Amino acid sequence: MTNRQQHILTSLAMLLVMMGAEAQTAPEVPRLVVNVVIDQLRTDYLEAFSPLYGETGFRRLMKEGRAYTQAEFPFASPDRASAVAALMSGATPYENGIVGERWLDRATLHPVTCVADKNQTGHFTQEHVSPANLGVTTITDELKVATEGKALVYSIAPNNDAALFAAGHAGDCAFWLNDETGQWCTTSYYNAQPTWLSYYNNSDHAASQINSLTWEPLNELVGAFNYFVSGGMKKPFRHAFKGDRRFRQFKASALVNEEVNDFVSHCLHNSLLGIDPITDFLSVVYYAGNYDHKTVADCPMEMQDTYVRLDEQLGRLIDMVEKKVGRERVLFVVTSTGYSDAEQTGEDLSRYRIPTGEFNITRAQLLLNMYLSAVYGQGQYVEASMGNQLYFDLKGIEKKNINLSELLERSADFLIQFSGVRDVYTSQRLAQGAWTPGIRDLRNAYNPRCSGDILIQVAPGWTLVNEQTGERLQHRESYMGFPLYFYGLDIAPEQVRLPVTVDRIAPTLARCMRIRAPNACSAAPLTGIR
Repeated sequence: MTNRQQHILTSLAMLLVMMGAEAQTAPEVPRLVVNVVIDQLRTDYLEAFSPLYGETGFRRLMKEGRAYTQAEFPFASPDRASAVAALMSGATPYENGIVGERWLDRATLHPVTCVADKNQTGHFTQEHVSPANLGVTTITDELKVATEGKALVYSIAPNNDAALFAAGHAGDCAFWLNDETGQWCTTSYYNAQPTWLSYYNNSDHAASQINSLTWEPLNELVGAFNYFVSGGMKKPFRHAFKGDRRFRQFKASALVNEEVNDFVSHCLHNSLLGIDPITDFLSVVYYAGNYDHKTVADCPMEMQDTYVRLDEQLGRLIDMVEKKVGRERVLFVVTSTGYSDAEQTGEDLSRYRIPTGEFNITRAQLLLNMYLSAVYGQGQYVEASMGNQLYFDLKGIEKKNINLSELLERSADFLIQFSGVRDVYTSQRLAQGAWTPGIRDLRNAYNPRCSGDILIQVAPGWTLVNEQTGERLQHRESYMGFPLYFYGLDIAPEQVRLPVTVDRIAPTLARCMRIRAPNACSAAPLTGIR
């Protein structure tokens, strides 16, 4: 073969490679990502009430989406705020700084909410709030950066913490329901205050009719269905929303999800979400807990009706988004906050000869101070307690030249002797201890900035009593499963039964949108999505 022939063959080969590269284009990014977080959704109830569902909600997700049946959080004791912050940041409280809905402010020794921000004012609310305590970026922040601020980011939720963390630092706006007026509100933290917010609040929406609103079973099937075994079903319920707590009760009822969807519809019709090739992001938070945070034993039929109505509203959301954007251009992700306050029964287990009792952390704090004073000299070593955590006077201990590690270890050895205490963890043990799965989850739920210096783990069945905060928490460690769904675009239907942690949602969405994952997210994307 001549040199000229070799040159021609080489050129043809390069041309074929270039043509192949051009043909293999990257998958199209979604025009709209809809992130649906369902507060307290749980797999056992979701499956139990499935005979009552229609075809457009959960059944559609299970049949046509990629369904992970065993999702879990990579840290202990999530609540609404810490869960949403973790979902959006792909990071645990140890990295993102949101350990819960409230924590103790060391400067004042008073509880503060996770979104408190005295520098901000409210619109249609007197609250001073922002997402500023979230110490890392979220997936929506990264989307804003990647699109030079062109992407639209909105979040809509019944409560301010979920709305703010879902919108992130760079979002266009976060909306939630005012506890006092029932109006949708937001904060001055976000620059964009859409005119259509005022229009909706002045309209004839559900919350504006609160005094005449009633909640009853959606249909006869709900009243006839009997899943719970606690002595049979009660008579069909009828709840009116009256008094000073009426809007709080409404927000903790199945009817709030319809109000959320009404506002979502208003947002879709009055915004530019999903209309151009730049990816936009909409977060929607629903409620799947029991009525007014009561137990299942108190309100079994209400729980059934909540799931039936939730299924209906989930189908409605999918329909109205697909109608505007198109299924092939929208990506839905649906999951839970991973906890259930309906588990707090407060029942006297001693009637059944089950090991139980009360651990009073306020009295334990008093006795510990007496013990430390006997060892190190007079002083108020433990300043306060909140939940199952003790907060020490770190500055006072430093002034006395006391070895903090030694003092904390002595305190742990003292507290472990109390009845009902299963284990005691110091802040240093959590930060540097052995990496067993149990300590890993506790460490991931801890943050040095706002967590206590000692964490007391109460034995299952025992009730932790805090006289300072009025808390009464019966400890359980039962597994509570919840699902994770991806639906839309070109995602192939599949059921995945292997456990998966929800910190992988953010990097998965980042890959689908072709942007960076949040800056504290070290989890790998899920495979099989794109």
